[in-house]
Amino acid sequence: MRPTARKQLGQHFLHDPAVIAKIIREIAPQRDDCIVEIGGGLGALTAPLLERIDVLHVVEVDERLAEHLEGLDTGDGHLMVHRADALKFDFASLRTGSRRLRIVGNLPYNISTPLLFHLLEQRSALVDLHVMLQKEVAARIVAKPGTKDYGRLTVMLAAWMAAESCFDVGPGAFSPPPRVWSTVLRLTPQPEARFPIADEKAFANFVRRVFSMRRKTLGRALKGLLTPTQIESQGIDPATRGETLAPAQLAALASLL
Repeated sequence: MRPTARKQLGQHFLHDPAVIAKIIREIAPQRDDCIVEIGGGLGALTAPLLERIDVLHVVEVDERLAEHLEGLDTGDGHLMVHRADALKFDFASLRTGSRRLRIVGNLPYNISTPLLFHLLEQRSALVDLHVMLQKEVAARIVAKPGTKDYGRLTVMLAAWMAAESCFDVGPGAFSPPPRVWSTVLRLTPQPEARFPIADEKAFANFVRRVFSMRRKTLGRALKGLLTPTQIESQGIDPATRGETLAPAQLAALASLL
């Protein structure tokens, strides 16, 4: 008997063959790729990936699903199931030599944002990510400055990853169907920051502060950190709201700290 979805783990199992085939085409797996799937579920992506690559790692926190996935292996040892919490998992430990990892997965809605930040910290070990996210979260990642979706997640990922929406997926592609649409997103880590960042930690703290007071002007939000004169030195009006600035402009202000 196949395992059923657990609501507390945010599980929605992908089952639509057309959507699965479309995701595989977007990933375009090569035989020698080292792919890590997050949350294998019932194996909707696991099975077709196993047909196309030599080694597949799956990180699955649910013991029932881990056991089910292990049953998909053909016996030649090329499926490795890691019974672990993806939020705490050391993905970089799976890297062998110079071969970096490709991440795929239908990410649980309830942990997608913290999981993306966790993967961001391990970006040097990654080639790319093809992930299914709640459409609302995907919109935040590719949002433009000044829009309602633009925020901390947008800026932090933009600093080190190129983001591209591949296609949207309706609720009917899952069992049980979620109440929202999903989006398949491609994220490609860059070897260097995409714009100058003087100090990563200072930048992260600065962005967190700006978006915790996103409706305030920069002059008010940054009071005690930067003077209006310092803000103006970067060609930015202190009366501007931080949510209207491009990621590179926020990094330029953070570099003054």
